[in-house]
Amino acid sequence: MDRLSPDPREVVAGLLGDERLLHACAERDMGTVFRMLNARGISTRRIAAAVDITQGRLYEYMNGKSRVAKLTLFEQIADAFHIPGQLLGLARRRWEPASTTAGHDRTDRPPPDGDDLVAMDHFRRADRQTGGGRLYGAVIRHLSDQVAPRLVDIGSSPQVFAAAAALTEMAGWMAHDSGHDDRAARHFARALPLARTAGDLPLAAHIAASSSHLALETGDTAGAVGWARAGLDLAAQGPRIPALTARLHTMRARALAAASQHASARHALEAAHRDMEATPAADHPWLSPFDAAALASESALALRDLEQYDEALAHAEQGVALREAGRARSLALGRISLVDIHVRRGDLDAAVCVGHDLLSTSPALGSIRVVRQLDELRGLLEPHRGHRPVREYLARFDDARRARMLLLADLIPPSPGGTTA
Repeated sequence: MDRLSPDPREVVAGLLGDERLLHACAERDMGTVFRMLNARGISTRRIAAAVDITQGRLYEYMNGKSRVAKLTLFEQIADAFHIPGQLLGLARRRWEPASTTAGHDRTDRPPPDGDDLVAMDHFRRADRQTGGGRLYGAVIRHLSDQVAPRLVDIGSSPQVFAAAAALTEMAGWMAHDSGHDDRAARHFARALPLARTAGDLPLAAHIAASSSHLALETGDTAGAVGWARAGLDLAAQGPRIPALTARLHTMRARALAAASQHASARHALEAAHRDMEATPAADHPWLSPFDAAALASESALALRDLEQYDEALAHAEQGVALREAGRARSLALGRISLVDIHVRRGDLDAAVCVGHDLLSTSPALGSIRVVRQLDELRGLLEPHRGHRPVREYLARFDDARRARMLLLADLIPPSPGGTTA
C-alpha cells in the first residue's frame, strides 16, 4: 500500500549524488526522474498525486511520449519531492535551508545580491532552453517576493537596486519573447532608473541596448539608433567592457541598416567587430553575455538589410555553427535568418534544407517571438510554392505549426478581436 512505500523526499535525498538523476534534472527530463522514483518503490499513484497530474499524463511522461514544459509543473515537482531548485534551473525554493559552512550555521552570508545572482543565472539558463513565455511569471514573483521588499530597507546596499534593475530588464526580455512588447517596454523603462540609482553605468548601458533592440523589433528605427547612442555614452563613463560596447555598436548598425544608412551602418558594424576582439578590462555579473555567436547573428541581419546577401550568409552560418546545442531559441532564430537570406539570394533548395532543420525545434519552446518569425518566414516562401520542394516543405510546416499552436495556446496573446493568433 502507498502508506507503506518510502517517503519520496527521502528517496530523492538519497539520489542527489546519482549522476543519472543530476543529468535528468539538467536536461529537465522529468520522465526519467519519475521512473527512478517508481523503481525505488514510489507508486505511480503517489507520484501523480504529489504533483497534481493524472496517472495517464504521468505514464506519458514516463514513456517518453510527452515532456514536462510548463514552469509551474517544474516548480510543483521540485516542491513535492524536494529537488533543489538549482538542479531544475529554478530559483532557490522556500523550503531549501540556508547554506552552511564547516557544519555550522553560516554567519558570514554574502551581500543580498548573492541569491539574486544565483536566481538570475538559473532563470537565464532555463530561458535559453524553454523560452521566456514559460518563465516570465516566475521572474515577476521573484522580483515581487524577494527583491522589492529590500528596496525600501534603509540598510540595503546599492546592489539591491542593481539586482532589481537586472531582473526587471530580464522580465522585459521575457515579456518580449511572450509577444507583449508594450509590457517589455515598461519593464525596460523601470529598469533604467534602478540601474542609475545603483550607480551601475554598465548595467544602464546594457538596458539601453535592450531598449534599442525592442525599438528596432517594433519598427522604430530612429528610437533604436537613439537608444544605442545613449548606451554608448553611458558605457563610455564606466569601466571598459568591450562585449558591451560591441553589442551597442551592433544594435546601432542594425538600426542604421534598417534605415538604409549604408555607410554609417558599415562603420558601426566595423566598430562592433573591433571591440569584440579587444581584451576586456572589466567583467560584470549582471550583464547577459554577448559573444561571437551573437555578434555573427546580429551582423547577418544588418548585412541582410544592407542587401549584402553573400556576406550576410557567411555571418549567419557562423552564428549557427558557434551556438551551442542547448540554446534552442537562439538556434531557431539563427536558422530562420539563414532561410530568409537563402531565399533572398534565390537559393530555394538551400532555404528548404535549413527549413527542415527548423521543424525539429521543440514545439513546446515558449517563444511567441519564434512563432511570429516562423510565420513571417512562411510568407517569404509562399510566393515560391511553384517550386516543388518549397510546396512540400510548406505542407510539413503547416502541420508542425498546428501542433505548435496547440502546445502554446496558454501563452499566445489575444488578438484585438479577442481570439488567439
